[in-house]
Amino acid sequence: MEIERKFLLPAFPQGLPLLEEARMEQGYLCADPVVRIRSKESGGKTACRLCFKGQGRLVRQETELAISEETFRELANLLKAPMVKKEYRVYALPGGERLECSLVDGRFYYAEVEFPTLEEALAFTPPPFLGREVTEEKGFTMAEYWETRRFPTLD
Repeated sequence: MEIERKFLLPAFPQGLPLLEEARMEQGYLCADPVVRIRSKESGGKTACRLCFKGQGRLVRQETELAISEETFRELANLLKAPMVKKEYRVYALPGGERLECSLVDGRFYYAEVEFPTLEEALAFTPPPFLGREVTEEKGFTMAEYWETRRFPTLD
C-alpha cells in the first residue's frame, strides 16, 4: 500500500538536509488504472521501474518492478505523449519524514510525503513552506498531468 500526501510548492525548500538528487523521466502506458515507466539517473547510474497503481488518492495499492534499460526503451515507444521530466530531490523533514520534491518539466514544483500508516499521514501537520495540499483534489496526480500537461491552477 502507498500512503502519501501531495503538495504544490513555490520552489525547492531551503535549509533542509538534502538526502538524494536525481533526474527522472516517466511516462504512462495507461492512466486509469495507472501503469507507469520511470527512469531515474543518479550518480552516473540509471534505474528503471515499471509501476502499477490502484484507485485512490491518499491510500492506494502500488506495485513496482525493476526493468532493464532496454525494456524501458521498448515500453517508451508505446507512449502516446512525451515523457514527464523531473529534477528530483529528497529532503529530511524535522519529524523524520522524507520530503520528495520535483521540478516537473521546468514548470512547477510538486512534493510528496510518504507514510507507513494512515494514522501517521492524518496526524502529519505540514510545515507552512509546503504550500497548497492537493492530495484529495482531482487533477493533481502525475498521471493526470501527463495526459493534459497542465494542472488546473497552473493554467
